Amino acid sequence: MPKSRLRKKTNYTAPPQATALRLKNSGHGWIAPLMLALFLIGLVWIVVYYVTSASWPIHAIGNWNIVIGFAFIAGGFGVSTQWK
Repeated sequence: MPKSRLRKKTNYTAPPQATALRLKNSGHGWIAPLMLALFLIGLVWIVVYYVTSASWPIHAIGNWNIVIGFAFIAGGFGVSTQWK
């Protein structure tokens, strides 16, 4: 019986570790300031509403000012999910 040809296997070389450990620059330097700004705007909106006895920031909408403040805070949490 004839002997089959042997296949030459190439040795596995692992990728260099320096590229695996390098941190990617996400390019999203605006996320953290926007997140903090939304948190602070929402907090200030609610505090101003309570301190001025509902005459500021928008008197005509009444208690909906609280919803607007919490919407800014929720927006801050939404933006925080993109922060790396």
